[in-house]
Amino acid sequence: MPARLILADAPSARDALTFAKRAAQAGAHGVRLQAAAGLLRMSAAALTPRGPLDRTPTILVLRTLRSDPQLQCDVTVETLTATAVPLTLALPETALAPAWTSVEPPQHGWRLIADVSSLTLMRSARAGIEAVAQALPDKPGDDVVRKIRGTVWGTPDTALASLPQGVAFAAYVFGFLSRGNGATISTAGRWTRLTLPTGHVLLRGPVASGLTPIRRTRPRVSESVTSIE
Repeated sequence: MPARLILADAPSARDALTFAKRAAQAGAHGVRLQAAAGLLRMSAAALTPRGPLDRTPTILVLRTLRSDPQLQCDVTVETLTATAVPLTLALPETALAPAWTSVEPPQHGWRLIADVSSLTLMRSARAGIEAVAQALPDKPGDDVVRKIRGTVWGTPDTALASLPQGVAFAAYVFGFLSRGNGATISTAGRWTRLTLPTGHVLLRGPVASGLTPIRRTRPRVSESVTSIE
């Protein structure tokens, strides 16, 4: 495990810290860092079930940044820390091994099925957050909170091609949504991917053969590396 993470430029270093901070705020169990050939793939679990009766969907988020071409790693850590050395971030001494890192979405074979606007995603996320807040009783225990969150974030939203609202929630809390930008929805086997200019949201579930088509209103979103605003 490397002791430090070296990025290619200041925006990438800043975005890496932002992603790790948002992952911690979302309650994700660590951030996975996969670096090779000058690219760093940062992923985290926005939502994961706990046990067979938990209705919470498995939803991962992915952000790709430019890194030092010599950097090679595949490690999951709790956090990242800025250092006095430009473009360099410190890693904890201990790595993590959360269960969600054992489920890897495919990198190829994706089939585009629909487009969706950022405004639609934002509305779905905010509606879900409000629904969770209204459903919570006074002084709820962890089990009650998880049950309510699982029910809300696992509910299909017809405005999102019947994807669960948790997909919109993940894009919202990780800062992937911005006004004027659209997103594409693609499938590969049992995975469904929401692609935005600043990252991806990945849903693991049954083979997505019955998703509701959405009328295309924008050209395909570029998957180029951009900075988080």
